[in-house]
Amino acid sequence: MNMPVMNAPASPPATDPLDALFDAMFKPMNAQGVYARTGAYESVVEALAAFISARREAGTEVFRFPPVMSRAHLERHGYLKSFPNLLGCVSCLDGNETEIRASADKHLAGGDWTEDLQTADLVLTPAACYPVYPIAAARGAVPSSGYRFDVACDCFRREPSRHLDRLQSFRMREYVRIGTPEQIVAFRESWIETATAMADELGLPYTVETASDPFFGRLGQIMAFSQLEQALKFELLIPLRGAAAGTACMSFNYHREHFGTTWGLNLEDGEPAHTGCVAFGMDRLAVALFATHGERIDAWPDAVRAALKL
Repeated sequence: MNMPVMNAPASPPATDPLDALFDAMFKPMNAQGVYARTGAYESVVEALAAFISARREAGTEVFRFPPVMSRAHLERHGYLKSFPNLLGCVSCLDGNETEIRASADKHLAGGDWTEDLQTADLVLTPAACYPVYPIAAARGAVPSSGYRFDVACDCFRREPSRHLDRLQSFRMREYVRIGTPEQIVAFRESWIETATAMADELGLPYTVETASDPFFGRLGQIMAFSQLEQALKFELLIPLRGAAAGTACMSFNYHREHFGTTWGLNLEDGEPAHTGCVAFGMDRLAVALFATHGERIDAWPDAVRAALKL
């Protein structure tokens, strides 16, 4: 596959053309990137979910995960090494009734009740696929046919932005493959072909380019370069602002043996399993549809509405 290497994405413009669509899709909730969703917007997200489900391969197991996951599991994944700046932790008031009441009452006196929060054993889930690897590992050796999973989750990444294609709280849908290197490569190649055909059906312009994850810090720059050099990640980019850089709305990822080694997820011959996933940014895809076809769903092209059954 001969695809161009993606440069660092350009910053969205100060005056964002997507802002004109805000009222059709969202209502404010006093936080950047965290919005109430309108009925019209949710109807599109639900239609996208069904559209993606219709492409589910035979033998795929389905899991839907809560928006929180084990802090110990996330630490084991290596998230603190790669993306500590994006992490959101769950914190709670702890103690007996008197202690908790004293903390809560600080607010009434103009104080800071949050200084008494204690970190819980939960974090906000940053990627939909993370919880599935320990589930698969608990089964023992991966069968020769490997595993296929369909997972989804409300995710969180701490990157406040006023731009509507970069939310802090967002929905992610993924198809995950676990098996041999050959199985993962074939899975990814097949899904790039399927996903581009899906974008065509939805009337969305796009390019597919090699990319890297936003690894943190100087060491992260080395990791990102290695990821690009090995072409481990491709993204489907949809231009939401005319000629400006496109927004990544789908990604196609080959993790090699990272999760296999991390979780003792081994093949029948004892070698670490390889893993890969195709991820759909549900909110970004919905925003892309409104940005491409307009705020009135009933005025969208007939072929697009038929594909989504809207």
